[in-house]
Amino acid sequence: MSDFRSEYIDETEMDTVLSEDFFFEGEMTFEEPLLLKGKLKGDLKSSSTLFIEETADVEARVEAERVVLKGRVKGEILAKKKLEMFEKASMEGNISTPDLIIQSGCRFSGCCKMAERVPLRENEHAQS
Repeated sequence: MSDFRSEYIDETEMDTVLSEDFFFEGEMTFEEPLLLKGKLKGDLKSSSTLFIEETADVEARVEAERVVLKGRVKGEILAKKKLEMFEKASMEGNISTPDLIIQSGCRFSGCCKMAERVPLRENEHAQS
């Protein structure tokens, strides 16, 4: 069974949605999940999940816990937990993540670096 799942995002339940007509240039930092539908150029840092929709056009260094990519990114993505690239996604640049899921049909041009996963020891699992 595949780990890949199309995730429906209800915009009304998101704290922050940056619409199609949004344009930002500079450095942006956020802590809650963010849905990006517009254009961003610069640096984007998050301690949460970043959803990049099909209409989004990003030229940036992106750093987030989890990145769900359906739009276009030119730059670098550092996803600390997972990067999911959907069918219409386009990524030009380097990726660093321990968990990468790429759906058939997306474009990726660049290098990917994946850190080794360290398995939990039995006593660590019981404590968490």
